[in-house]
This record gives sequence, C-alpha cells and structure tokens, in this order.
Amino acid sequence: MRRTLGTCYYPEHWPREMWAQDARRMAETGLTWVRIGEFAWSRLEPQPGRYEFGWLDDAIAVLGNAGLRVVLGTPTATPPRWMIGRHPDMLAVDAAGRPRKFGSRRHYCFSHEGYRQDCAAIVSRLAERYGANPHVAAWQTDNEYGCHDTTISYSDAARRAFRIWLRNRYPGAGNDGDIAALNAAWGNVFWSMEYDEFDQIDLPNLTVTEPNPSHVLAFRRFSSDQVVAFNRMQAEIIRRHSTAPIAHNYMGRITEFDHFKVGADLDIASWDSYPLGFLEDRVGAGPAHQRAFARQGDPDFQAFHHDLYRAVGRGRWWVMEQQPGPVNWAPHNPGPLPGMVRLWSWEAFAHGAEAVCYFRWRQAPFAQEQLHSGLLRPDGVDAPGMAEARQVAQEIRDAPDVAPARAAVGLVFDYDADFAWATQPHGAGLSYFGLVFDTYRALRALGLSVDILQPDCRDFAGYRLILAPGLMHMPRALGTALAAGKAQVVLGPRTGARNIDMAIPVPLPPDFPGLDATVSHVESLRADMPIPLLSGGQVVHYREHLQGDATVVEQTMDGAAVAMCQGNVTYLGAWLDQPAMRRFLARACDQAGIATMTLPDGLRVRDCGGERFWFNYGAEPVTFDGLSLAPAGVLRQTSRGQG
Repeated sequence: MRRTLGTCYYPEHWPREMWAQDARRMAETGLTWVRIGEFAWSRLEPQPGRYEFGWLDDAIAVLGNAGLRVVLGTPTATPPRWMIGRHPDMLAVDAAGRPRKFGSRRHYCFSHEGYRQDCAAIVSRLAERYGANPHVAAWQTDNEYGCHDTTISYSDAARRAFRIWLRNRYPGAGNDGDIAALNAAWGNVFWSMEYDEFDQIDLPNLTVTEPNPSHVLAFRRFSSDQVVAFNRMQAEIIRRHSTAPIAHNYMGRITEFDHFKVGADLDIASWDSYPLGFLEDRVGAGPAHQRAFARQGDPDFQAFHHDLYRAVGRGRWWVMEQQPGPVNWAPHNPGPLPGMVRLWSWEAFAHGAEAVCYFRWRQAPFAQEQLHSGLLRPDGVDAPGMAEARQVAQEIRDAPDVAPARAAVGLVFDYDADFAWATQPHGAGLSYFGLVFDTYRALRALGLSVDILQPDCRDFAGYRLILAPGLMHMPRALGTALAAGKAQVVLGPRTGARNIDMAIPVPLPPDFPGLDATVSHVESLRADMPIPLLSGGQVVHYREHLQGDATVVEQTMDGAAVAMCQGNVTYLGAWLDQPAMRRFLARACDQAGIATMTLPDGLRVRDCGGERFWFNYGAEPVTFDGLSLAPAGVLRQTSRGQG
C-alpha cells in the first residue's frame, strides 16, 4: 500500500491568478491529493437551473496539470439561499420544534423530497461533466453527515416519511401495514398509547414526559436509514458516469447514523481528525487529562476512529481532514506541540490509511473559520504545520510499502447499540460509545493493536480475543458464531439486554449459548458511589447483579459476582474503571495467549504488517523497554531496523 498526502482547497475563495502558484507549491510540498468543491453550490448554480462550471473546469485543469489528483466533493451540505425560497419546508427541525435557519451549513432535512431531487440534479450535472475527467481521481459525497447534530429532524417531511418507514417495518396484508403488530412490539398497552392507524403516529418529541423507548429507537433507526438513502442516491448517480472511487468524510464520535450501512455504498471511508478540538469537545476526559494532553490530543481517540473507519471502509480508508494547527471551534484552541502534526500523520498510516489530507491549504481571512489554521497563513506564508507536512512527505517517499495485518484482538462496534443506549442510558452521561472507548483505551494501554468489527461479522478466523461490550441487542446468529469459534469472548455489560424492539427479553439476558449466567437486576451508580473490587480497581457508572452456575472470575469486596466465565465466554456485568479494566483484559489476553505490556501514560504502540510504530503522546521524553522517544516522538521499527 502506497502512503500519500493531500490537502483541502477552495479555489472559489481566491483570485484565479493564485491557483497555479498554489498548485505548484502543493506539488513541491509532496502532496498528491487536493479536495475541492464540497461547499461551492452557490457558485456552481447561482440561480435555479443556471449552472456555471467554467471556473471549476479551470481549477481542475490547473490542479491536474500540476500533477495533483482531484477529489471532487458534491456540494449538498451547503444548499444556497435560493433553495430556501424554493423549498421553505426543507429546513431541519430540532427536538424543541424550532426550524434551523440559513446562514451556516447542514441546514437541510434528509427526508425532504424536493431537496433530495435538487441534490440529485446537481450531483448528476457534476458526474456527467467530470466523470471521465482524467484529473478527477476520487469523489466525496456531501460533507460530514451528522455534524452539528443534524442527523435527526422533527420536521413535517420527517413525520410523513417515518410513517411510511413504519408501515414497511410492520407490514400487513395491504399497503397500510399492521398497526396491531406495531402496538404489540412497542408495548403500547402501557399508558394507553395504542394507535388505530399509522397516520396517528407522531414523532417522539415534545411529549409530557419521556416517550416510549421503542418509539424513540424506531425513529433513530429511521433517521439513520434516511442518511443511508440520501448517500446511496448520490453514489448511484456518480457510478453511472465515473469509475473513480467514492468516499465520505465522517467525523469523530458521531453515532446518530449507521456508518457501516453508509459505507456499504462507498469505496473508501474517510474521517476528519481534529485531535486538539476533540479533546475537550468529544473525548469526555476530566480536567487533569485535558491539561496533560492539551497540545497533543488524547492518546487513543484518533486511533479508535482510525480502526473504526478502516472497518467502515472494509480496509480502504483516509483521513480527509487532518488538523495542522489550532482550530476555531472547541472550548479552547491551543496550538499543537511541535512534532504532533507529524505524529498524527504517521499514526494514521500505522493504522492503514492510504492518504492523509491536511485541512486546509490556506487559512481563510473571512467568515466562520478565520481562526482555523491551514498549512499556509492567510498571506500565503508557511504556517508552522507546513514544515512537518513536508517532513512527512519526504519520509513516506523513503518508507517501504506495507500491507496491514489482522490483529489478534477484535472489538465489535454497533451503531444500533448506540441508538439503544441513547434511548435508555439508565444513568446520566452513560453511553455505548463511552463504554466501548473505555474498553479500547484499556486494550491500547496494554500495548495491543485492535481491529474494529462490524456487528454482522461472522468471520472470526485468526482472532484470539473478541469483545462485544454493551451490544444491547445481539442477533442470535452473531451469538452462535461467537460461541462456536475458538477465540476467547468477552461480553457485557448490557449485551443482549433488549430485543429488537427495545423490550427486555425472556429468558433474561444475556441468554448466550453455553453460558449459565443471568442478569437479575441492574443499577446505575453515582460518581461518588464506586464499588471496590476484590482484586483491585472499582465498578463505576453501571452494575448488573449476576446469578448462575458459571464460574465467578471477578467479584466485589463483599463477594458479589461481577464477571462469570464458562468455556471460552466471559460475561462482565459492570463498567470498570481503567485500572480494573486493564487488569481484567490482561487476564482475558493471558487466557487467549496474547502477550501484553504495561505502557507508560501517553506511550502507544501499533503493529501494521511488517512494521511496529511507537508514539509518544506525552509532553516529556519517555523510555520503555530500551526505547527512547522525545515528546511527540515517532519510532518506526521494521525488519530492516529502526526508522
């Protein structure tokens, strides 16, 4: 696999006489890719049906003639102002019933048919015009689905589409669906919530108290499916005219739609990596952790998403936007520690990225992102990140090609489980993502490389340890495949806790083949109510009370079971703090025959084919096992030695 670099460029922001010079400098920097067009709808179609592609023709030619490969974005994340006059009801509506306004981006509702038709029209025009262009080497659909809380809309268009979706989910003899089946599945006899027909069903917002969780979960699934359908529409249009691969740029900790289903219609998964912005905005770490890594980013957050999007892309993935300096949108926006832009780039390559593209080429002197750094300052002078981008470009030219290898550890991630946890978290601040990320963090602290697995995965050959924490609804086929495999399996907490319609199943969970363990009842814990464990560490956030004849392998100080094991399956009925999680997972690795390490805080390792990478996220030098790394240091070990 060849490693490449790129950048994001907005020719419509700059005078034409600058384009050729910018393109030449990009090529001289060592960049291969340049993404353009994803926010340019008002310049491509300034009035309905009046298209102006001449400037884009010229921009693509200038970039391509400089030896750059263009990623052309569809502009549907930024519908122009005239679109609101054309479709006044296309605006997304928040949970409080307030429509979004024009003046930013992502203000559309995925369910609005008129808007979808206009999106199909502009995408068709682009695909027809540039599908065979030799310089257009890849496509990007839209931009950052779900960012700014824009997946779920409570609009009239969404209400109409949701009712159709429900009819299809609970089909009857005719086209009207089986309302009795829906009432039974949702338990609508409770509080007299029964419906006589599908057109009586409203959206689950603005209710007096909490709405039926089955209703909420169904609406979340519907909202996810609307994103999938919107993206599929664009991908199908592009494929009719182009053989170039198609990507979408996902974001960090956006879980309101199923990225695996979106990715099934694409060739490449990409994501936008902003380590310093995410540290305060999305990681969920405490003040001390944020202070320690303020200029480096969390040691595990980027790596988790690298592994996640490698799974979404079925092996093909990029970083479409890599932070090269301070951003503008987080609670605080420090600059990165010297060396971190290089570290972030190499970390992505270590996890199998084909390309890392820096956002953006030149810092904008106007509008919302004036304080968002680029590789260049607004005056065209190199910004601090440029030197590190050049260094990475030189290093990847000299580095050998590498083929990623399957890890020994697999971690199942399920967007539908996140929908269910968000519907019924059972405790303030509890989330499926948080549980899975805590598990991943502990695995990384043990020096392990991890593959993220899709929930429909049935090929577990080569894995020695598979974890499925918090998989709220576990399909019977997945449970059977895990039980029949040779790997050690760790489940829970909340694995198998609900059926497909968000009801507690009987037999009680986890109801896993060959495991004699039952969750009798559950409780969520206050932050000041941790439960000490006999072997060290604590239960935090959430605890299940376990019964059964499986062997107890983890217990509280008063002897209550916390984890039970039978055969190759262990059920963990609690959310553990990091010391306990690392100890618990080290035991599971030992049973699976996987060697572990005890890494210093901030030091991480990643195995990638014939290479091993070491990354020091710490602000101080670190020494481990005879290796020494400077702050923000990267060490690459190959069969030929160290690089």
